Amino acid sequence: MAQSILFIGGNGIISSAISPLVVQSGAELTLLNRGQSSSRPAIDGAAHLVGDASDPESIAAAIGDREFDVVVNFRSFLPNQAAADIDLFTGRTGQYVYISSASAYKKPVARLPITESTPLANPFWEYSRNKIASEDLLVAAHRERGFPVTIVRPSHTYDRTSLPVDGGWTIIDRMRRGKPVVVPGDGTSLWVLTHHEDFARAFVGLLGHPAVIGDTFHITSDEVLTWNDIVRTLATAAGVEAEIVPVTSSAIAAALPEWGPGLIGDKSNSVIFDNRKIRSIVPGWQATIPFWRGAQQIIDWHDADASRRVVDGELDARLDALLGS
Repeated sequence: MAQSILFIGGNGIISSAISPLVVQSGAELTLLNRGQSSSRPAIDGAAHLVGDASDPESIAAAIGDREFDVVVNFRSFLPNQAAADIDLFTGRTGQYVYISSASAYKKPVARLPITESTPLANPFWEYSRNKIASEDLLVAAHRERGFPVTIVRPSHTYDRTSLPVDGGWTIIDRMRRGKPVVVPGDGTSLWVLTHHEDFARAFVGLLGHPAVIGDTFHITSDEVLTWNDIVRTLATAAGVEAEIVPVTSSAIAAALPEWGPGLIGDKSNSVIFDNRKIRSIVPGWQATIPFWRGAQQIIDWHDADASRRVVDGELDARLDALLGS
C-alpha cells in the first residue's frame, strides 16, 4: 500500500471503516474534514487537517503545498468539485480515487448482473447526474492529461448508525408501535446492501495499486434481498413483526416528493452486481457480513442511546395519510 494517503472526509459511513485499516497497514493517513462527527469516534493514528470538504478553496488552503501518494475524495458531489480537484492534485499525487455511486447506472437495468460497463444515465435523480458528470470530467482528464484517477462506485453501503430505509428511525418506531410501513411496488424488487466493513476490506486493495489507474470498480455484497426482506429483517432485529403495505413508487413519490428521485431513480429498480472485477484486484475478497447481522448492529446502536432514536412527527403523520392509517 502507498505510504502517504489523504482522505478528504475520512469519518463518514464508508470512510470510517476504511481509515482504521489504512492506519493499521502502516501508511501515513491524513484526514481533511471539519472534525465535527458526533456519531463516529475519531480515527486514532491519523493526522488531521481542518477544512470544509465541500469547498474546493478550503481544501486547497488546508493542504497547502503538500503532496500525497494517494488522494481519496469521499465528499465530492458536483462537477465543479471534481474540476477543482483535477487542477489541485495534477502532479501532486500518484493516484486520485473518486467515490462515485452505483446509482449512476442506467435504470431500469437492461441486463443483470450490473458490471462496470453497464451504461450510465439517471434522468430522475440530480445526485446521480452530478456523479456521472464528475466521472466524465475525470475520465477526460485521464485521457488528455494523464490524471491518475480511479473511480469507485459504492452501492447502498451502511453502518450501525445508518438505517437503510427512507424515513430512518421513524420507520422502526412505527413498527414498534404496531403501525404499518410502506415498501415500493409489491416489495419484491431486488436490492443489495453492503456493510461498510466489507466494503473497506476490498477498497484498501485499490490504494496505490498501479493496475487500477484509469479504471472503474464497484464494490458490493453478493447478498440479494427484496425490500420486504429488508423491512422484515429490521423488524425482527427490533423485536417486532412488520405490517408491510405495498404502494407504487409513483404514489410514494407524489406523497413524499423528497423520496421520489432516489426511489424512482434507484431503489425501486432491481439490482444485482457482478463483483468479479474487484476480486481480480483483491483475490479472495468477499462480503461476509449478512444483513441480518448488520440490522441487529443498527438496532442495538440506536437502542443504546435515546438521543439516537429521532422520530420525525411530520413524516409519521404523512405516512399515516399515505397508508390510510
